[in-house]
Amino acid sequence: MTTTDFSSHTPMMRQYLTIKAEFPHILVFYRMGDFYELFFDDAKKASDLLDISLTARGKSGGNAIPMAGVPYHAVESYLAKLVQLGESVALCEQIGDPATSKGPVERKVVKVVTPGTVSDEALLSDRQDNLIVAIAETAQGFGLAYLDMTSGRFVLTEPRNSEQLQAELQRLSPAELLYPESFSQMPLIEQRKGLRRRPDWEYDLDTAVKLLNQQFGTKELSGFGVSEQTRGLAAAGCLFQYVKDSQRTALPHIRAIISESSATGVVLDAATRRNLELTVNLSGGLENTLASILDKSATPMGSRLLKRWLHFPLRELSTLTNRQNAISDILAQDLQEELFQLLKPLGDVERIVSRIALRSARPRDFARLRNALQQLDELQQVLATSPKDYLLQLAQQTQPMPQIQHLLEQAIVENPPVLIRDGGVIAPGYHQELDRLRDLSDGATDFLAEIEEREKARTGIHSLKVGYNKVHGFFIEVGRASSGDVPPEYIRRQTLKNNERYITEELKQHEETVLSAQSKFLALEKRLYEELFDQVLPQLAELQQLAQGLAELDVLNTFAERAETLNYVKPQLNSQPGVEIEAGRHPVVEQMTEEAFIANPVALNQDRKMLIITGPNMGGKSTYMRQTALIVLLAHIGCYVPASTAKIGMVDRIFTRIGASDDLASGRSTFMVEMTETANILHNATDKSLVLLDEIGRGTSTYDGLSLAWACAEMLANKTRAFTLFASHYFELTLLAEQIPSLANVHLDAVEHNDNIIFMHAVQEGAASKSFGLQVAQLAGVPKTVIHRAKQRLAELENQQAPSILPASEASFEQLPLMDNNHPVVDVLAATDINDLSPRQALDLLFNLKEQL
Repeated sequence: MTTTDFSSHTPMMRQYLTIKAEFPHILVFYRMGDFYELFFDDAKKASDLLDISLTARGKSGGNAIPMAGVPYHAVESYLAKLVQLGESVALCEQIGDPATSKGPVERKVVKVVTPGTVSDEALLSDRQDNLIVAIAETAQGFGLAYLDMTSGRFVLTEPRNSEQLQAELQRLSPAELLYPESFSQMPLIEQRKGLRRRPDWEYDLDTAVKLLNQQFGTKELSGFGVSEQTRGLAAAGCLFQYVKDSQRTALPHIRAIISESSATGVVLDAATRRNLELTVNLSGGLENTLASILDKSATPMGSRLLKRWLHFPLRELSTLTNRQNAISDILAQDLQEELFQLLKPLGDVERIVSRIALRSARPRDFARLRNALQQLDELQQVLATSPKDYLLQLAQQTQPMPQIQHLLEQAIVENPPVLIRDGGVIAPGYHQELDRLRDLSDGATDFLAEIEEREKARTGIHSLKVGYNKVHGFFIEVGRASSGDVPPEYIRRQTLKNNERYITEELKQHEETVLSAQSKFLALEKRLYEELFDQVLPQLAELQQLAQGLAELDVLNTFAERAETLNYVKPQLNSQPGVEIEAGRHPVVEQMTEEAFIANPVALNQDRKMLIITGPNMGGKSTYMRQTALIVLLAHIGCYVPASTAKIGMVDRIFTRIGASDDLASGRSTFMVEMTETANILHNATDKSLVLLDEIGRGTSTYDGLSLAWACAEMLANKTRAFTLFASHYFELTLLAEQIPSLANVHLDAVEHNDNIIFMHAVQEGAASKSFGLQVAQLAGVPKTVIHRAKQRLAELENQQAPSILPASEASFEQLPLMDNNHPVVDVLAATDINDLSPRQALDLLFNLKEQL
């Protein structure tokens, strides 16, 4: 704010500055008539962000006060833009009566709109979760809590280290992120939008526990299973207080807090989520992702749940088996299309219910809920034919709610207006007094017609008409040519080009009655509308349960449709880890390519833990590895998979190290990024993990890279014993299969014909015989002269003796000698003091060593 000297301002500006002082870091939308106005620095900022005109009003310290404004009836579009930019807005409304106010009309902030707490339909993407996240930090690790304001889902978890915290933030992609002022890991979050720095005292544990118990009506939190998670509770307390302060209303839809644990889910780190392109592709777009192939959901809430499942695969066999059985049941009865047609009209019950809980629901929300409830009887009839337990459970969860359905059928008109202030929301017949006031406020057209006929007969003016408009009220209109024939009791109200308009005492009295009725009608309708919330809210828990059941049914039906349409099969799930896939396919690539996709097998078990994958660039190594990870992930969300058969054992983590790029913002090179991700895998993988490694060591010199790749492969095979797919161009790694029984070689082949190359994309046992690097370079358009010279140089290099690779023992995988220490060149160098050599002697020595090599 450019000034705090209130005394020099008008009463209205003093009022504004008092309110603004409460929200120094938030844009204040200050209601003035038909506009929301912004002043001082807020006006300048809003002018830039919203591309609106910057004007001035009055003066402060001799300088004009910057001002900008937006129309109140179009405020949603401006709020949506600000929310997308990560900004928050305090909406300051007139709450006093202008007719009775002395000085400025009383105003107060009724709501703070923030990116993570919005619930209005116009401000949200209907098929994406909108989350607010708070993180806490202690010496023992991190606490994280997140809230979906549009459903009331409130969750906490406790990442042990910065890698896990980064993975959680990647998964949740928060619209708003609260962090403590003493936070030590700023590089992890500083690129995110919607950052909110909070004082450390807001993370006080005792305060958090008290706040949450008050919200849930409990004495302790042990019933939610979170009482021991102190770091998560500290984050949850900060988050909940922030949400309460912004919403300035009760939050009855937040009824519980639950804990998420890596013990029940498959852990995916940030790099894995990015590399597998689950919901966002590597370019940041939404197309050509796993979600884009799977998500044919009928409802927005089903779409959001599907994406949550993708980002939090489970290891609970019972839950996954239930999902599989529901899918097979739907397929067996061929219910996919019928269920889709029943679910589609339901819309977004989940978010409608949350807006009702927040008392911000609009008339059309109630109409949509009514329409959704009307579909439930028919849905029950379809589900009642199911022989499987889990679909019957979902049927119980989605029972009709006749009491609320009947209430909304009686109370809300078929097609209500957008806003309650527009009137005409409550249906005729719902309230007798409202019907009487509605008739009066509509002008009692029969009465007006009667006046018109009577006055025509009395005056003999056949062109006479009785009319009404909102500006001038009721009037009698007479053509200019007949104006001399009007009776003396007619009072001129308005002169038009060809007509004169008059008013009479009788019309005046009728006008006063109508205007009074309009005012009373709108006030009564608003009161009846508010009472609807009170009548619906007692069944809030049942409505939330209904929404959850419908969303899950939608996802399972979508999985069934996808299985049939895309030829997916039901995988056999086992508690023991392992991956046996016949004719597996990449779920995204097979839909994107016009050619027939080449399906391939994968066999990883206790006797065959690692595959060294060799073959040409563009041969399909990365696709083969990714499709394995995606098939395993799909099995862990209960979905069918793209294969002819599949046996999938439960894995605890999936790691991918595929591709790399510079992280210039953090000053990390491609190789540094590669090694950081590799280090994370080597430290955290277990014998129950699935690991995908592609081209380890390619970012450094050949021998350094080869030695690193060898050591990594050896550690994963001998010590970690993770299920590993290890793709490499270092053919020397294929020698490991001769030394490590649990390691095998496979390759993707290509055929060369007249210097052209045809990629077979088929996985075969054994090592590749050739890299085909020069042929790929030729396909890419490298000049022929360069290709010819490369072939010459390749022949020269192939004629030289390659350095030998001596394998390390199982106990010494950390060291990998690349040269025989007994070589004569080593002896000469060891016996030579280079500091005593003249330049000429050094050159002679170099020539001699070269001869020996």
